[in-house]
Amino acid sequence: MLFGPLCERFDYKDSGEVNDATDGYIPSLGVILRTTDKTVWANEFEPIELTCLIESISTNNPRIEWKKIQNGVPSYVYFQNQISGDLEHRAQLIQPANLLILNTSRADTAEYRCEVAAIDDHKHFDEILISLAVRVKPVVPRCSVPVAVTVGTSSELRCLENEGFPASQYRWFRNNEELPQDPKSSPKFINSTYSINADTGGLKFRRMRKEDAGEYYCQAKNVAGHAQCPTQLMDVYDVDIVGIFLKVLAALAGFIVVMVGVCHAHKHHCFSSGKDHTGTNYKLPAQDDGVDYAEADEGHFRHKSSFII
Repeated sequence: MLFGPLCERFDYKDSGEVNDATDGYIPSLGVILRTTDKTVWANEFEPIELTCLIESISTNNPRIEWKKIQNGVPSYVYFQNQISGDLEHRAQLIQPANLLILNTSRADTAEYRCEVAAIDDHKHFDEILISLAVRVKPVVPRCSVPVAVTVGTSSELRCLENEGFPASQYRWFRNNEELPQDPKSSPKFINSTYSINADTGGLKFRRMRKEDAGEYYCQAKNVAGHAQCPTQLMDVYDVDIVGIFLKVLAALAGFIVVMVGVCHAHKHHCFSSGKDHTGTNYKLPAQDDGVDYAEADEGHFRHKSSFII
């Protein structure tokens, strides 16, 4: 029957205990509700039905209401025989009192309360609370992979996405092969020094090896689905000591050339010392040549000694 049994038969003795079937019975005149699941999970964009089953009732046309409770605040989603509020145009009532959400969204995650009022019943009201959680598939994660690293150094690859619900778990792949959570568990990776944080998406290398080079991508996954970032190439190279020395030497030679050019441009003769180069040195003529320069009149001169021929 759709509404379940409307009454139950009870037999009583004079003492108040149950008697045989020849005595009268007392009908159960109270509305009773139940649900098939008080905690419901649904995938985003898929339909989900919240069950509110009427086990017992005597009233022919009970008042049925559904309320959505989010952050402790209730709001109507079914009131006065029509869908309203957040579920308007997205849900419908399935008789007698089930609520069918046709296209769930992450905003539908909340508690829903089914309320039934039966004015003709002795117990004229009952309610039941259902918790709905909408699972959301992860979006393409943002991945950060260094282009090149040096052998023996540490490095970290990052992977993150914020849309999935429940929160995503992360896995890393190199050359299309999944890296085991514990490298020691695989003979192929036993010498690797990496560690993976499945909750945050971090892939850390304590000490890089040449074998760690390759094409990397990350996958974010939860119960609703998974998504992965594009492949990125990471190269691992040895330290080139000779190359570094030649680069330093070339830089030093260039610096010296620049400094010499600057000194020459300013005429400072940077590599000389202890001399005044601001003008030309002049030598005063000797005054013992027989000419009295100090007493010479304008245009004349006087002999102090005879000329020797």
